[in-house]
Amino acid sequence: MPSNLPDIIRDFERVPAHIVAQAAELQPAILADVAGRRGAVDGRIKALRPRMKLAGTALTVEVRPGDNLMIHAAIAMAKPGDVLVIDGKGDQTSALMGTIMMTACKQLGIAGVVMDGACRDSIEIDEMDYPVFSVGTNPNGPTKNIGGRIGHPVSIGGVTVHAGDFVIADGDGVVVVEREKIEGLLPLAAQKMKDEAARISAIKTGDTAAKWLNAALRTAGVLKEGETL
Repeated sequence: MPSNLPDIIRDFERVPAHIVAQAAELQPAILADVAGRRGAVDGRIKALRPRMKLAGTALTVEVRPGDNLMIHAAIAMAKPGDVLVIDGKGDQTSALMGTIMMTACKQLGIAGVVMDGACRDSIEIDEMDYPVFSVGTNPNGPTKNIGGRIGHPVSIGGVTVHAGDFVIADGDGVVVVEREKIEGLLPLAAQKMKDEAARISAIKTGDTAAKWLNAALRTAGVLKEGETL
């Protein structure tokens, strides 16, 4: 990759809208499972309110802690359906976004915000019913003085996110799937949902036994060969 990339990468390939629409019907947990139990962001980045959900294509933003200059730039260049994925370095000493910026995001059709940083005006954002996932809140406002990057890979909650990746989130947390992989995971996710529904139905009829459990306990050395619970 060239070393002279600009700080703002304007053009990158996004997940097609019809794939986003299909994947948005899934639970993040289902996608994380079929993706090999990868892509789940650390639970400290969570929904501002448990009912909040989002799905879309990542527009990545890297800022210095407590400064939101580049977030304003990202809002100005975002496309409808994008999710702002902001590497705020986990800072909670000041908010990176509040009601004014979230209102602009909603008006522009930005699908939601995921940030490794804090927000403010949480009650108003709740009333807007706009999906925000953050490390918490802080009433202190940010500065707007320091450059950063847009469209470059970022790391949030232990997960590397590239511009154009698929992002989905609900009350369980945030999951990121590589743009190139999301379409191929959809059939696996559909099958997993079918299998889980069948298992839940069987449990409700009294078939509560986990048929794999004894073998797993023997493999782990908890039970001896031929021994059962």
